Amino acid sequence: MNQSILIIEDDFTFGEILKKWFQKSGYKPLLTRTMNQAKEIVNNNKKIDLVLTDLRLPDGDGILFLAWLRDKKIATPLMVMTSYAEISTAVAAMKLGAFDYLEKPFQPEILRQKIEQALASGTSLKPVVEASQNTAETRTRKVDYSKSPLMQKVYEEIEVVAPTRMSVLLMGESGTGKEYAARMVHEQSKRSEYPFIAVDCGILSKELAPSELFGHVKGAFTSADGNKKGVFEQADGGTVFLDEIENLLPDVQAQLLRALQERKVRPVGSASDTPVDVRIVAATNENLSRLIGEGRFREDLYHRINEFEIHLPPLRERAEDIPTYAAYFLQEANNELEQCVPGFSTEAMEMLANYHWSGNLRELRNVVRRAALFAKDQEIAPKILPDYLCTPLEKDQFAIGETDEKEQIKTILRIVKGNKAAAARLLKMSRKTLYNKMHEYGIEI
Repeated sequence: MNQSILIIEDDFTFGEILKKWFQKSGYKPLLTRTMNQAKEIVNNNKKIDLVLTDLRLPDGDGILFLAWLRDKKIATPLMVMTSYAEISTAVAAMKLGAFDYLEKPFQPEILRQKIEQALASGTSLKPVVEASQNTAETRTRKVDYSKSPLMQKVYEEIEVVAPTRMSVLLMGESGTGKEYAARMVHEQSKRSEYPFIAVDCGILSKELAPSELFGHVKGAFTSADGNKKGVFEQADGGTVFLDEIENLLPDVQAQLLRALQERKVRPVGSASDTPVDVRIVAATNENLSRLIGEGRFREDLYHRINEFEIHLPPLRERAEDIPTYAAYFLQEANNELEQCVPGFSTEAMEMLANYHWSGNLRELRNVVRRAALFAKDQEIAPKILPDYLCTPLEKDQFAIGETDEKEQIKTILRIVKGNKAAAARLLKMSRKTLYNKMHEYGIEI
């Protein structure tokens, strides 16, 4: 075997555990704890077969390292390691060309499977745009169209607006399939033969965003070893999907507005503009009108991206689709985990159908994948589903008011039996915010 694995992990203990596991498994691991040290290793080693990196590093992050690799035309497969709270960021890394992600803590067998899959993918030098397209296409392939009347309305609206040049704003809760809807807009448009590139605005810092969106020239900043085309140039003629657009910082919003209005971009460090022709599909799960009132989002940019608005309904409002999606996610899990789980028991499907999915399709997929892992080729029964699914939730059970937030948090924690991750999802807040509020209100579990 003797294939080289570069591990970038700043947690000393965990890094050493990984290194020893790879050694016992017949690989040649190289362990480092910073992004700059990893760059030196790559520059000094002619052959590295796989990079396994943590998302957060002392001097950067895994996504910046991925961008550096691709700028140097190094197509070595890269996988990111992440916690549950950062899965959305890991998925965004995949949109930028990462092979896959591993959620900590991971089981050795799953680690082995994903490592083997990554190594088997080869290291052919594909253009980054092509790699991003293929990854996005694979990750957003879904089941046949929903039979829900609400979703039928969405499909009709997409069919109407897709052939036009209008910018589209997709509104909906997290996990409702906004990227899939954006891809439908692209595929039914006159731009379908050109690139579709998705950008997670939530991971773009003030420093990273201009380079990622508009590109840079050699020497524009310390690590700019060469010229780089930004997303807008890469997608020229096609569609740029700006997910979680509310997270763009004010300076970046101003640059984006200029690019949309003038149909040209100026790479970082350049003195000239580059014409671009892209269609914008943006998405948010926030109330942008409220953010405008708070001074956090530009009103002129809002009107520029909101020429046509589409609302994606939450899964709880189209519960008739749950069995169809659950069956698809189970098939997907069987293929990826090499399982042969035949299906769901009647009682288990009733639990899924009756639950209030605050995380929508994404949460349903996670639950089904976890159940498939524990089912061990047997029918999925209620006993292997998460305990919090046993208590169907009504919409008003977790509608947070300004005066009863403490009681709402206590109620949700009681319903999910102290599962803070599940409570945070239901309360539509990060786990860090939940912990802070529990401390503020003196709530103990």
